[in-house]
Amino acid sequence: MRWLLIALTGLSIPLSFIDAPFPDELVLQHIPTLVALVSLAVAMRFGLSPLSFGCLIVFLWLHVLGARWIYSYVPYDRWASALTGSSLSEQFDWDRNHYDRLVHFASGLLGVPPASEVLQRSCGMRPLGGAIVGVACILAVGAMYEILEWQIAVFASPAQAEAYNGQQGDIWDPQKDMALAWFGGMISAGLVFRWSPLGRGQRSAAWRGESSGD
Repeated sequence: MRWLLIALTGLSIPLSFIDAPFPDELVLQHIPTLVALVSLAVAMRFGLSPLSFGCLIVFLWLHVLGARWIYSYVPYDRWASALTGSSLSEQFDWDRNHYDRLVHFASGLLGVPPASEVLQRSCGMRPLGGAIVGVACILAVGAMYEILEWQIAVFASPAQAEAYNGQQGDIWDPQKDMALAWFGGMISAGLVFRWSPLGRGQRSAAWRGESSGD
């Protein structure tokens, strides 16, 4: 089942190019998609809990959907209007497309469980420590991604930089994105601070350092 979900996610990448409104920018958007998908396939060899796998695959789907419309133009207002007769922007008085904000929040909410699992498995951390350091790891990855977007803004044309970064004229966009990732991560850490994917025997050995040969 997991490999089928990975295959379907991989298939969604070429399918997203069908009648894509911004095909040139979509290529750039899907570079991290491919990296993440390959990394997930490699991680499968070392075992992933259902929770961690589910978080990662849902985050990838959110990203693929956002990449299809380069985030700034995801038509959620049109979808909401079709379902309820009113758009979300009308309901909440939004003046920009907030789909990118959702995905940054999801990066924290969905990123902490797999990060915590990796820390517990590879570093012998306890669940609480794994959850706390997991938030730091997610924020570190998010900060590196924001620096990458900054470099794109410096070296690419203004139109291409805006199409990829999706700041939509907000000079505080990186800070807001990081704040949302932190908020999502703290919620997730609060939910999984006692969760461990390891069995009781493995967990006890990891806490004593036996798993690393000490």
